[in-house]
Amino acid sequence: MTTDQPASPEPQVTPYHFDYEAWLAEDAKRRAAFAEQLINLKAHLFDTLKARGIVLVTVSFDGCGDSGQIEDISAVDEHGAVELASITLSQSDCQTGGGGPESNAPRPITDAIETLAYDLLESEHGGWENNDGAYGEFTFDVAARKITLEHNQRFTSSELYTREW
Repeated sequence: MTTDQPASPEPQVTPYHFDYEAWLAEDAKRRAAFAEQLINLKAHLFDTLKARGIVLVTVSFDGCGDSGQIEDISAVDEHGAVELASITLSQSDCQTGGGGPESNAPRPITDAIETLAYDLLESEHGGWENNDGAYGEFTFDVAARKITLEHNQRFTSSELYTREW
């Protein structure tokens, strides 16, 4: 059978090219911007905590199976446990990589701490919630003005032993 239709050309596959150098440059910019935002957020956060007499904040997290969450945020002053629910920061003082729409409306400090914890986890241990996951704790030392992360990565392991006699 003959046809007047022209033959369809073979589809052309355009090879994918990942520009690693461009990705590294973009990642460096993102990290620099995050570091700058972190400096400002830490200053406001630690000033606010210090003004309330809080000496330590701990944030525990746990994740696995492609899901992860902040489990608990707790704070202590020189007398013991302190409730953080009534403490607020302005929205503009809370911005890091994961911030939402900007406004100056007060935001609970626990929201700012939680967002910061998620942003730090993503920055340092992206995928912490995947597969076997990870768990750990952030410690906010107000006097030292330092945030410390203890991160425990879970993984499944197997060892094969073969014997022949």
